[in-house]
Amino acid sequence: MSLILKHIKKLVREGLVRISEHGYDELAADNIFVREVIENVNNAVVVEDYPDYPKGHCVLVIQKDSDNQPVHVLWGIPKGHSNPAVLVTAYRPNPDLWEVGFTRRRR
Repeated sequence: MSLILKHIKKLVREGLVRISEHGYDELAADNIFVREVIENVNNAVVVEDYPDYPKGHCVLVIQKDSDNQPVHVLWGIPKGHSNPAVLVTAYRPNPDLWEVGFTRRRR
């Protein structure tokens, strides 16, 4: 497991979580519940890592919702800080853009 994801999981367990405004908008647009994303973070698997993201280290993960449907979640840590875990965005991956399993982009 990546160190950033391990740290994010720890922060979530400690309740140190913030949802970005964009994150709330995207969750609502795809009918994804915050509670489900937070509750299922322990099952998250890294898809892409963005250590140089301008606002702080981020990691795109694949998680499942309560209906066992895939959800991509971009988690981050604010630059220059060690907390909170920020849910930057979450969405249902488009099968036309991702390979089976939604862990690799189609080329």
